[in-house]
Amino acid sequence: MFLQQIVNGVTLGTIYSLLALGFSLIFGVLSFINFAHGEVAMIGAYIAWYLVSRLSLGFLPACLAAILTSVATGVIMERVGYKPIRHSPRLCAVIVSLGFSFIISTGVQLIWGTEPQRMSEFSDVSIFSIGGIIFNSTQIWILILAILMMIALQILLRKTRVGMAMRAVALDRNTAGLMGVNTNSIISFTFAVGSGLGAVSAIMMATYYGALYPTMGGVVGMKGFTAVVLGGPGSIPGAMVGGVAMGVIESLAGAVFNAQARDAVSFIVLIIVLMVKPSGLFGKELVKE
Repeated sequence: MFLQQIVNGVTLGTIYSLLALGFSLIFGVLSFINFAHGEVAMIGAYIAWYLVSRLSLGFLPACLAAILTSVATGVIMERVGYKPIRHSPRLCAVIVSLGFSFIISTGVQLIWGTEPQRMSEFSDVSIFSIGGIIFNSTQIWILILAILMMIALQILLRKTRVGMAMRAVALDRNTAGLMGVNTNSIISFTFAVGSGLGAVSAIMMATYYGALYPTMGGVVGMKGFTAVVLGGPGSIPGAMVGGVAMGVIESLAGAVFNAQARDAVSFIVLIIVLMVKPSGLFGKELVKE
């Protein structure tokens, strides 16, 4: 039972990690939490569902179109809502992000209704059992794809010029601009990458549970935000570890108590961690000006 819940928790945790990575990237360059990130991710899940279920498009093309839609939404939000107030107090950006969150959530309900929708599987689900641990093909492809995307993100950030520019802007935006970095383009690119990761995570979650619903954005957004805080805001490794830790804690709590109690247990663990280390597991004791 314990190992079974660990496997389930790691699968769920990798989904949280992808969402948390998007949060962490945006926080790194703008130093604020984009509370509309979950809703942007949800758009990707809904577009994938609509293209597959209503237009009979193949799952992979539908997912690609959904990811591009979320990317475009994230970039437009940054250009329209965040860029004009970039030099305003950070509270302004937080309020704007909350506004975008409500707008997107309401728009989804107006377009597709308030009822939950069934998400199709990528392919026929195969069940496997090793040493009494049961898992399925959906969990396998979620794990593989999530790990590959995390590796790709690390390569992007550490081995490419645009990744170097992203790290420079996160470290000191003004100095990076003086050194020739196009900060506006880098910030937009960061929103694009973060939104794309969020869309993938939302599609994975909808496929994993077999359903999606209009308030899904707020739920997954809170999970991703919690994983970021647990791992340490602005820390890429922290987002990964925080997401997996959240998934494992929730899975074990659901087995020991019940499904309703697992969210409470995960937040209790978060509070305890922050009491011991306020900056999170991998966060630095630094207040960014």
